[in-house]
Amino acid sequence: MKNYKAIGKIGEGTFSEVLKMQSLRDGNYYACKQMKQHFESIEQVNNLREIQALRRLNPHPNILTLHEVVFDRKSGSLALICELMDMNIYELIRGRRHPLSEKKIMHYMYQLCKSLDHMHRNGIFHRDVKPENILVKQDVLKLGDFGSCRSVYSKQPYTEYISTRWYRAPECLLTDGFYTYKMDLWSAGCVFYEIASLQPLFPGVNELDQISKIHDVIGTPCQKTLTKFKQSRAMSFDFPFKKGSGIPLLTTNLTPQCLSLLHAMVAYDPDERIAAHQALQHPYFQVQRAAETQTLAKHRRAFYPKYSMVPESSSHNWSFSKEGRKQQPLRQEEGRARRQGPTSLTELPKLRLSGMTKLSSCSSPALRSVLGTGANGRVPVLRPLKCAVVNKKTDTQKDIKPHLKHCHLPTINRKGGEY
Repeated sequence: MKNYKAIGKIGEGTFSEVLKMQSLRDGNYYACKQMKQHFESIEQVNNLREIQALRRLNPHPNILTLHEVVFDRKSGSLALICELMDMNIYELIRGRRHPLSEKKIMHYMYQLCKSLDHMHRNGIFHRDVKPENILVKQDVLKLGDFGSCRSVYSKQPYTEYISTRWYRAPECLLTDGFYTYKMDLWSAGCVFYEIASLQPLFPGVNELDQISKIHDVIGTPCQKTLTKFKQSRAMSFDFPFKKGSGIPLLTTNLTPQCLSLLHAMVAYDPDERIAAHQALQHPYFQVQRAAETQTLAKHRRAFYPKYSMVPESSSHNWSFSKEGRKQQPLRQEEGRARRQGPTSLTELPKLRLSGMTKLSSCSSPALRSVLGTGANGRVPVLRPLKCAVVNKKTDTQKDIKPHLKHCHLPTINRKGGEY
């Protein structure tokens, strides 16, 4: 850490503490995540899921940027140098008397869903989405702290401690580690409500109370959903039927589209819960999508003024050279193999046949030793047949000259399982 100077402490967690650092090389400020665990080798460091995830997901506008990994072999200490953000969502809403405007809420939630979509498409799910792990800088939101992440392809059940209780999905509470990436959408839904209302949606004091709080709001699940969960839990559970009071409307600035997306994100059954890519297409984000499309169009016009007004054409199949330069489009008839005329005749590769006599090579495309010679001592010339309708055999037979000798290729015997 000789290239950095500590400015102050930002926060501390179970496995790490975060410091504000200044680089002595460029003078910029960074967030340094100092791990409490000590590591023995660089291989052990590179195998950390958090480092692997950040390397795979970077760069992305809504994923925290990893600038550098600093590992000291002697002491075994490890630090992740990341970009410095202004604050997390918890700090943003803590102590506020009035909620954020719906425009800002929509802007933040769209970016959160973008980060989840990018993460899930790259085969990773976070497992600890909560206000403290969502960072903001002015109007930009980024997802951070990938210490609990897992691969979506990893084998269930998951045995590690995951997710802060208030943001834990029902399948995490009611099964022995049988859950999927959909748990991130539940957590994001809880964050969504908290940003909009400044109150947690399900503030349980323990796991049993957490389930009770969920049932108080959205009701007990149907029998089909409970059956799924029972197959993945050693203990049996039965809940008395409860209709649920519905999501409390503590604020009046939530539109019907907002509530619709919120309900879709906190669906009890993970199979019925909305996915991140689906959430991005929800009517609630219509304004965000339109603004994003307009911004992309401006960038295209700025960088590609010649082609900004030219529609893309899919009528040409372009061929590319090994160097990657674009060649002229192939005509459809030129792309096909030419089968007519003597110019299409090419020399056949020599056959290597085990247990057989080696064929003599000759300059003619025809194999002299197989076809034999004609009456005048020359190899008979193979002439191409004209294309004709299948059922008109007489037309093709007219093209065959009567003096050509009909020859048959010798049978290749199979010996010992090989030719």
